[in-house]
Amino acid sequence: QVQVVEAGGGSVQAGGSLSLSCAASGSIFGINDMAWHRQAPGKQRELVATITNSGSTNYVDSVKGRFTISRDNAKNTAYLLMNSLKPEDTAVYYCSARDNWGTFSYGQGTQVTVSS
Repeated sequence: QVQVVEAGGGSVQAGGSLSLSCAASGSIFGINDMAWHRQAPGKQRELVATITNSGSTNYVDSVKGRFTISRDNAKNTAYLLMNSLKPEDTAVYYCSARDNWGTFSYGQGTQVTVSS
């Protein structure tokens, strides 16, 4: 089983920056893809950014140029640097990890609140 633990988040004014981190553990097969998702009140969870173990990244259009996903493979840790934050970025942010066997897990989530 893959365990995922997020850290970071909090409250910031529009235009500010926040950084999230996510540590994956518990798999003997190694961690493959890691990703960040978010869910705003009353909305479905959406995929924000993904990163493979080779470092390939993808972003949802709404965060391109503002958010950066990165990872440290030695630590099985992914990061999300969020710049130029907007009120519409307010959501609970979840990290996910998939190991090389295919087991997929979400973390417990961390709140990001952007005030105007």
